[in-house]
Amino acid sequence: MNILYNNEELLQLMSNLCVLTGIRASIYDVNGKDVCLTYERQPFCELMNSTAEGHQRCVDCDMREVANCAESGKIHFYRCHAGICEAIIPICTDKVPIAYLAFGQFLDKSTYEKQWQNSLKSLDWYTGDIELLHKKFCKLHRYSDNEIRAYAEILKALASYIQLAGMIQMAELTDIQRLDLYLEQHYMEKLSLSTISDALEISRTKLCALAKKLSDGKTLSYLIARRRVEAAKRLLLKSDDPISVVAESVGIPDYNYFTKIFRSITGLTPSVYRNKNRHNA
Repeated sequence: MNILYNNEELLQLMSNLCVLTGIRASIYDVNGKDVCLTYERQPFCELMNSTAEGHQRCVDCDMREVANCAESGKIHFYRCHAGICEAIIPICTDKVPIAYLAFGQFLDKSTYEKQWQNSLKSLDWYTGDIELLHKKFCKLHRYSDNEIRAYAEILKALASYIQLAGMIQMAELTDIQRLDLYLEQHYMEKLSLSTISDALEISRTKLCALAKKLSDGKTLSYLIARRRVEAAKRLLLKSDDPISVVAESVGIPDYNYFTKIFRSITGLTPSVYRNKNRHNA
């Protein structure tokens, strides 16, 4: 997806927000990469990112939560891997997310100690000065639920403004990007070579060639299956739905066939994948 960013205007807008509200906001691309890091992090987050592992955990968390936001299509509230409050809002063109407005690095109104104890459960990897980290944690600002949601509503309107003002816009897509985007939006539906060919107005021969490029030499059927398996992996980790329900949700109503496809791509059955990765998620 070709996305164009007006970095100068976005930088100014994000900086003004921080000056007026004290809450950090930034822009993520469709993969969860921060493209508008305009501020110094809160001291707690700076300490988190001072180690290679801590930085990688922050990056992985951003990417994972952007994927969750993309799936829901609406404001996504969560606590990051280190236990502090964050939220992501999609910026859309024709209902398609082209970027995300994110804000966070704060706590809710429950006590510092209660929130710190919850954070400690996921900080067993941290080898730095835990007391110093605790002190930085207690410097984070606390906001009530009403304050957080009020700010989110304002940023929701701001997300629309960013798109309308052309600060972020989608350039004309190539055929291979159109195919990739179509599969992302329709993988849960009944798909075939003919239905995709008709929808994209691309000949079947050309469509097969595009699929081969997009899947490193494999077929369109494999490309569709891989997209469905990626969606299923997210559902398996974030929900307790039976595997049969997950299978149907991603467009494969046959439980046995879903298990076969999932294993052929991941090397694991859906149940083993869920049990093995649920703790990390």
